[in-house]
Amino acid sequence: MLDYKLVEALAAVVAEGGFERAGRVLGLTQSAVSQRVKQLEETAGRVLLVRSSPPRPTQAGREVIALHRRVRHLENDLWAGLGRGRGGMPTLAVGINADSLATWFFPALDTFLDREPMLLDLRVDDQARTHALLRDGEVAGCVSDRATPVQGCAVHLLGVMRYRLYATPSFREQWFPAGVTREAMGRAPLLIFNRKDAMHTALLSQALGGEPASYAAWYLPSSERFAPVIGAGRACGLLPDEQAAAATASGELADLLPGHVHTVCLFWHCWNFDAGILGRFTEALIAGARSLLDRGD
Repeated sequence: MLDYKLVEALAAVVAEGGFERAGRVLGLTQSAVSQRVKQLEETAGRVLLVRSSPPRPTQAGREVIALHRRVRHLENDLWAGLGRGRGGMPTLAVGINADSLATWFFPALDTFLDREPMLLDLRVDDQARTHALLRDGEVAGCVSDRATPVQGCAVHLLGVMRYRLYATPSFREQWFPAGVTREAMGRAPLLIFNRKDAMHTALLSQALGGEPASYAAWYLPSSERFAPVIGAGRACGLLPDEQAAAATASGELADLLPGHVHTVCLFWHCWNFDAGILGRFTEALIAGARSLLDRGD
């Protein structure tokens, strides 16, 4: 039988990125946290934590932390069902991509969050990688572009986001006077979210019959700043229709590759719990997303 005080110490070290910060969260000294993790490893008979900077769990450690999160989730639902709060509002860890967070996510949940106060622990990553957060037990649910469910989890289609390549009319005249070609695309400043981002690769390969040999990349890991930077005429870049619609209608932005769109299907993956806070969150998220996103029909 696991001692959950010890497991909680391990989870806190990983979540907070160190023993000292974990101690502050748990109300313990750094030494006491270290002793609890060491005792847990002795009980498990294997190393659960790599003492790097920041500390990171081993595969066995991830499995223990995943179990801990599931148990805490079930405990929260139990106490809520008995009408007894425990430690304030429940916390739900969710993996989400930056574009969803910047556009439809909170509008989809506004009514639910007004009705059912809770704390969200949002882990932001590329939509192709949030799946791994759920698989490793770091979150209870995630928005992902993968349709294949994680073992023991449910999956639901939320809708699609459509991306097009936008720039201001003056940027188009400066950088693409003869049209958008591979050569011109390789010279024009192009916004890219980060080095994991490959959406521009998919769209340009489709539209131009192949990628430019290289890019004049402007890395900008902020979905909220993409539209303002493109709107200022400093670069071109991919935007979801939700962010570009108003500026396109007013003529402030132009679609550089009409007829070419990169479509991302979004799915909600979560632990297979129909009841409790996760079940209610799931119902609200699905309904809200489907009211705001295209279903892709």
